[in-house]
Amino acid sequence: MNPLDTLPLATTTTGLGLLKGVRVLDLTTSIAGPYGTQLLGDLGAEVTKIERVGTGDDTRAWGPPFLDGESLWYLSINRNKESLTLDIKQPEGREILDNLLASTDVLVVNTVQSVQRRLGLDFVSLTTRYPSLIHVALTGFGSHGPRANLPCYDLIAEGYSGVMDLTGEMEYGPQKVGTPAADLLAGQDVALATVAALYERQRTGLGKSIDVSMVASMVRFMAPRIVPYLGSGEHITRSGGRDSVIAIYQVFETADEPITLGLGNDAIWQRFWTAVGQPEYGATQAFATNASRRAQRASIVKAIQGLLVTREREHWLTVFNEHRIPAGPIYRVDQVVRDRHLLSEGLFYSVEGSASKVPQVGLGIRFDGKSEVHRSAPPLLGADTERVLRTRLGLSEARIAGLKERQVI
Repeated sequence: MNPLDTLPLATTTTGLGLLKGVRVLDLTTSIAGPYGTQLLGDLGAEVTKIERVGTGDDTRAWGPPFLDGESLWYLSINRNKESLTLDIKQPEGREILDNLLASTDVLVVNTVQSVQRRLGLDFVSLTTRYPSLIHVALTGFGSHGPRANLPCYDLIAEGYSGVMDLTGEMEYGPQKVGTPAADLLAGQDVALATVAALYERQRTGLGKSIDVSMVASMVRFMAPRIVPYLGSGEHITRSGGRDSVIAIYQVFETADEPITLGLGNDAIWQRFWTAVGQPEYGATQAFATNASRRAQRASIVKAIQGLLVTREREHWLTVFNEHRIPAGPIYRVDQVVRDRHLLSEGLFYSVEGSASKVPQVGLGIRFDGKSEVHRSAPPLLGADTERVLRTRLGLSEARIAGLKERQVI
């Protein structure tokens, strides 16, 4: 059975209205920018996705897997948007873009600064004509410095940040995070910074230049690793997550499947040993503090591993839940989407697309108890071009037909 068939079908609603009335023009492609604008769309903004005529967003070609000819990567980050195809390098296309900008609150681009200037899409070029426009530039290395004009992808940003050097087991070498972490973190920064700029604009009436760097977003994600090094000089190495400042905080094997276990403070440490029937071990004075437990991590890990391997994962998770001990399974993706709690929260659902149902992962944030965000499925390429030009710019059917003939749209 296709897992899509197991998902609840969400109905189209008005969604969240926190950013209702905010118009976003999205000139980005790939993952980071579209994810950021999807977040804004989920919060209620009207997002118009400007795409290349004929090919559209890069992610439309990222596959397999495809669903009804659409890339599932594309479908994961483009709901609550309308798609308008436009060749902005043609004079007529640029005129249309400028007319759209006149009624736009937020412009999001992911081209480097030199390209922005060449296209007249940098903040300095636009702010005199559109003084209230919030201009968000999302690039690999930011808009300044020696790397400002270099291309970048998630993999490159992860490598620069240090996260790959600390991910995985030492014997296997550096590993990329299993999801495009730098893309998603930078996309979140786009949404966060945009909301902050919109709030400031209420006071000043003026736009803002926002500069988001994928590398900087990913490096900030590493702060809990970087700051301890800067303050102590203590080098950390890849160890499969077993070198945490917390003792004990890692993966353990059970009789069948592995679990995660985090004994983050003295009270949890003692509760753990009570739960497993060895309260005297937890009360040992030599293990009284986190620092002393770190110093004797190897022997403690050996003791815990010898204990946990005697019973199955579900047994231990039941025991630990009863004693309020942080622990959990290590899910595969097919297990994540069957988790009863996550399903009950509405985090996985399907929506009616143009040809069939489309799977989605929800916002996961509640406002006054509500988290329903679905207003529209990820759009087909150019699906809204004619309607946007007609309703927002007042173009005639004859003008639209001419633009199509000249491949401006």
